Amino acid sequence: MSIGSATQDHEIECLTQLERLLLEGLGNALAEEELPPDGGRVLDLACGAGNWSLELAFQYPGVEVLGIDSHPELIERARVQAWARNLEHVSFQVVTGRESHPFPDASFDRIYGRHLSPCLPPKAWPRLLAECCRLLKPGGKLSLIESEGPLTTSLAAERSWCFVSEALQRAGQSFSVDGRHLGITVVLPRLLRQAGFVDVRVRSHLIEWSQGSETHLAGCKAFLSSFKRFASLILTTGVASKEELEQLEEQTLAELQDEDFCALWPLLTVRGRKPVSPDELPPERDWW
Repeated sequence: MSIGSATQDHEIECLTQLERLLLEGLGNALAEEELPPDGGRVLDLACGAGNWSLELAFQYPGVEVLGIDSHPELIERARVQAWARNLEHVSFQVVTGRESHPFPDASFDRIYGRHLSPCLPPKAWPRLLAECCRLLKPGGKLSLIESEGPLTTSLAAERSWCFVSEALQRAGQSFSVDGRHLGITVVLPRLLRQAGFVDVRVRSHLIEWSQGSETHLAGCKAFLSSFKRFASLILTTGVASKEELEQLEEQTLAELQDEDFCALWPLLTVRGRKPVSPDELPPERDWW
């Protein structure tokens, strides 16, 4: 690999591998209780190659699913897969982050998003959540999956993720106060409440991708692609040199294949509901 080159290709690969890891590690468990009844509409934010959207459409033929992403290449892949699987009730559309979502108010019953934080700076979150609230029907639900990163027994892998976290913090692209983590899972429930969502709840999940587990390969691919995705940012923020990154990648690859390698990927799902009426909004509190 040439560290720092083909940044967009690395981003696309990272998004694709993360989706595969989520599907293999979590399956349909997260979506099951959140889907609307037949005739409902679901919006999948930053859908990537559409794996999650396609799985929803396959499992629930009575629900209309729309996936949106800013990468035309990924949207085209998703459309091809929908055609190949004869899933007529799922569609995909290119929507860039520079514009509001081109849909009327109250268009959807459910909105999903996964791993948005690495590409969404802190100041952009209030606007996104406000837009989600606008797009949801009264009583509609928003479900977001985020993570602070994996936990492993590999010294090289731990150091790699530390570089990613520190680079994002230096670039002002995370909520972290010291660069040791991303900080998104700590603040996300409060962000939903500030955006006007009620019944905000959190739920934790773990994906094991240790050596010998069914998701080991998917976890390794997701981790390595995430590291490559942020290699350029690590360089430009001065967290590490190109030589350090190339050496660290080789060491990480070797340690991920060690027979004693163990790893978990902790995930947090934060869910909120759009109020049916203003009466549901909590009263303002005085602090002293």
